[in-house]
Amino acid sequence: MRQLLPEDRRRAAQRRRAPCLGAALCAAAAGLVLLAPAHADELKPYEATYAGIWHGMTVAVSQLKLEHTGDDWTLSSRSEPRGIGRLASGVFPPLQVSVTRVSGDAVQPQSFKSTGGSAEKNTDLKYDWQTRRVTGSYEGAQVDLPLTPQVQDDGSVELSLMVKLLAGQTPTTVEMIDKAGVRDYRFARDGEARLSTPLGEIATVIYSAQKANSPRVTRFWCAPGRGFVPLRVQQKRGDDVEWTLEIQTLTRQ
Repeated sequence: MRQLLPEDRRRAAQRRRAPCLGAALCAAAAGLVLLAPAHADELKPYEATYAGIWHGMTVAVSQLKLEHTGDDWTLSSRSEPRGIGRLASGVFPPLQVSVTRVSGDAVQPQSFKSTGGSAEKNTDLKYDWQTRRVTGSYEGAQVDLPLTPQVQDDGSVELSLMVKLLAGQTPTTVEMIDKAGVRDYRFARDGEARLSTPLGEIATVIYSAQKANSPRVTRFWCAPGRGFVPLRVQQKRGDDVEWTLEIQTLTRQ
């Protein structure tokens, strides 16, 4: 067998390294796709359906729809129970409608309605940004509170998260309205993950939201390549998963 000369050995080594270099470049390119500037996309109307999972069982099908009419963006969520879900009313409210206005990276709620399955679970809020007051009712409790730019509700908070991410910003805190008043929620980035979904395998960035002094954490798996639409939303209490929304279909305009 012919022995390789030094020059031959150098060329052979280069050929062996070439596939490794190619793999490294592919990996780097994949990373760049995930870390591409968020402002490369913009807020767009969309429709999505989710499987609502409660304690490991699919109990509802939820449809989320974002519409743009004039100055307003309307985010509506409709949930229909499935199987045992008819006994778990209130886990996924039958109807939520949030009307907002979006300016730059700011989402300004205008109204919010939620049907919780019974009269005492219903919510109806109106925002007056001239007087800086939000009034109405929240699950049977009367609401009359001062408004700040950080105030959001159960419907507008998800849109606010998307808008911040599209603007290339990391959300920090919001003030969420509930029947006890306004509570501070802190957002944090929890890493990245590739999700296997009916839409294919998709790269996501994970964000968590937690109310001050609460054991519950809600996480959003947002897809940069799909306008940061959440592909999964999950609430946990400690190590126990209480409920999950898993994407089934998505159509963006």
